[in-house]
Amino acid sequence: MHLCTSSCAYVGTREMAFVHAISAAGVAHAVTRACASGSLTTCGCDANIQGREHDRAFRWSGCSHNINYGSKFSKSFVDARELRSRKKFKKRNLDNGEEDDHRRRTSIILMNLHNNEAGRQVIQKNMKKECKCHGVSGSCELKTCWRVMPTFRQVGELLRDKYDGAVEVRGEPVGNEILLVPRNQQFKPQAREDLVYIKRSPDFCELDLKKGSLGTRGRSCNKGSRGIDGCDLLCCNRGYKTRRHKIAERCNCKFWWCCQVKCQTCEREIEIHTCL
Repeated sequence: MHLCTSSCAYVGTREMAFVHAISAAGVAHAVTRACASGSLTTCGCDANIQGREHDRAFRWSGCSHNINYGSKFSKSFVDARELRSRKKFKKRNLDNGEEDDHRRRTSIILMNLHNNEAGRQVIQKNMKKECKCHGVSGSCELKTCWRVMPTFRQVGELLRDKYDGAVEVRGEPVGNEILLVPRNQQFKPQAREDLVYIKRSPDFCELDLKKGSLGTRGRSCNKGSRGIDGCDLLCCNRGYKTRRHKIAERCNCKFWWCCQVKCQTCEREIEIHTCL
């Protein structure tokens, strides 16, 4: 799985941290769902979650999502490239002056592996219980429950929050190893589910092709939105211009027996807002 080359402008940034995390989470989520639906012959439901819970009025049953299998598959698939690179770097005999480059490259590999795992951890730590009641006339004399993953939209929203709170780290030599530690020593060490980054992101408001930023000048924006597509945010407070544009669209459609729909063509004027 090739997410980015070594020349990619976003290597080491929090944007690349999010890409790695959402990709690893996506593989784990898709494989786990395929296991639960019976689409794969190599896995099924989680057989370890069975039986009655002690001192609880429910019994584990149904098809619990086998997230352990999905995460294991994701790790073997998504992490493979980084692990090969890490193994190759460990075997290299460094010449004079190569230590800094070796530390930088190794730190990027460790960052990517950490963020891959963070994506999988977000799913594992947000598994939830779903239940069904059994009994006469809808009573709940017995409940059967099973564990399910959050939806992938929820996973994306959780990782978006992790992106906002990503931890800036650096590679620190410890013995013969390089470990990722917070760049600001006042911060506690990053948790397994935290996103980490090494390099600060470019200013995406301005055009800078060397850093991979296309800027936002000329971008269409939504005047009435307070979100990321809104003119105030997307245009980086530079303002925007508005022009009116006529578009042709189908209108006054009617069904004619039998069997077609006939429409007229109407013109409508719309406003298009673009960033200055």
